Amino acid sequence: MQWSSSLSGLFPMVIALVAGAVVPFQAASNAALGRALGHPLWATLSSLAVSVLVIVPLMVLLRVPAPALGAAAQGPAWWWLGGVAGVVYITAALVLTPKLGAASFLVIVIAGQMLASLLIDHYGLMGLTPKPAGAWRIVGILLILVGMVVVQMSRSPAAHASGPAPSGGWR
Repeated sequence: MQWSSSLSGLFPMVIALVAGAVVPFQAASNAALGRALGHPLWATLSSLAVSVLVIVPLMVLLRVPAPALGAAAQGPAWWWLGGVAGVVYITAALVLTPKLGAASFLVIVIAGQMLASLLIDHYGLMGLTPKPAGAWRIVGILLILVGMVVVQMSRSPAAHASGPAPSGGWR
């Protein structure tokens, strides 16, 4: 029985790993789309439109019930920040990935995510139960920050300068 319970805990981790693995592909494809469309905000809009075109049929297929918009409208304003965060992330990814590279961009994003997550957990922000930032959690974040610096140090200025420049006027 212990084997099956460990496998059930493994499945969400595999899904999270796959979700993380698609992020650099998202950033790179959106960057190329932004260059082709001539501006990063057109690529952001296009990416979000494709998301709608994918999710709506999926919701119909799964027979997802109608949302409780009244309850959501009465909640705090921060409930709606996910959409704003999506625009910020997608636009930053498609502008910065060509300049920094996928690995550098994502290690910086992960460092930012971890710092913000530590604060959200510590103070119990956004409706979460507080989880104090103990010494081991802080050490873990510091190791991530050190990793970010190491990845940045490995970027060769000569290789970066000789790389292809993005087309369009939004460098």
